[in-house]
Amino acid sequence: MEKTLKDLSGKLADYKRFAIVLLAVGVFFYLGVIIPAVHQVKWHDEAMTITSALTLSASIFFFAKVKKFRKMISDMTDDDM
Repeated sequence: MEKTLKDLSGKLADYKRFAIVLLAVGVFFYLGVIIPAVHQVKWHDEAMTITSALTLSASIFFFAKVKKFRKMISDMTDDDM
């Protein structure tokens, strides 16, 4: 039981870090789309928009996993009391 709780806590911390990093990368690509460039190639905007959407979607996915693991940990600790 304690090992499972420790594993879930580790996964929660890892997924939270993944989500924050992906959120930062997604915002970085989004800023690259909205800030005008001097030498602009047509496909750069599309590529950065798609990359931004994918990283933000992955970030949302990992935040959902964090929420799920947090609920599991809460349920496990409530059952012990």
